[in-house]
Amino acid sequence: MESRVLFSSQLYFPPPVQNRDNSIAPSLLAPPSRNALSFSFPTPLTRSAMRIGQPLVKAAPIVAEVDDVSRRDGVIIIKRKKLAVFVSGGGSNFKKIHEGCSVGSVHGDVVLLVTNNKDCGGAEYARSNGIPVLVFPKGRREPSDGLSSTELVDVLREYGVDFVLLAGYLKLIPVELVQAFPKRILNIHPALLPAFGGKGLYGERVHKAVLASGARYSGPTIHFVDEEYDSGRILAQSAVRVNANDTPEELAKRVLREEHKLYVEVVAAICEERIKWREDGVPLIQSKGNSDEYY
Repeated sequence: MESRVLFSSQLYFPPPVQNRDNSIAPSLLAPPSRNALSFSFPTPLTRSAMRIGQPLVKAAPIVAEVDDVSRRDGVIIIKRKKLAVFVSGGGSNFKKIHEGCSVGSVHGDVVLLVTNNKDCGGAEYARSNGIPVLVFPKGRREPSDGLSSTELVDVLREYGVDFVLLAGYLKLIPVELVQAFPKRILNIHPALLPAFGGKGLYGERVHKAVLASGARYSGPTIHFVDEEYDSGRILAQSAVRVNANDTPEELAKRVLREEHKLYVEVVAAICEERIKWREDGVPLIQSKGNSDEYY
């Protein structure tokens, strides 16, 4: 008899917010309540994320890096993932991911929001939705407001974070975090890497560079994070046509719309254990409808 795949969902009750601005000081941090309500529901339907120029193919051998799967009476149970999102600004990708978690298209929960700017739009959205806000790194003027790299890693572990998602976070991720979460940190970049990436290429600067180069296509890239800017393994890309008379602002709007779709699809895939690694180190996304096919 074939195994059915169901998801075990958990509702967590976040710890109380202590600071006036809804951020959390290191001494006040506590892991989420262990009291959880579990139930099962059918697999949600999402469109698989495709890499540009990468058709649906059979690829082998493939190995899974994460195993949060168990069986119960012939039913495969996939644990609901805990996500930490890092932002520096408005956090539009963060909002889309959180919405996906809320409506069930993403089998996970955003349990922490990390920012270097506690007054940014992403942080305000998190507070209004009961998501704890952490400040990283420590500020130069008010170092007591932020966490050190070691404290940040400790807090993420206390909350049981499975994956870290960078969504417009403009600071270099510390080596301590990369080493603590190998192959568990994703970033989205507003251009087709490996071109138009690296230190200093972010936001409008990226789109200006694309237009100046004469490139006919741009689009978002989702990649794993290593110790350098924009150099980790590429997981997914989506193409956006560059028009002849585009301005950086016009191109940015079209790329951002594609970011919102692609990031949610990729996060859905990681939460469903559909990221597999080829022997040569290339990550692929397993098709939702056919476990022998990969994007």
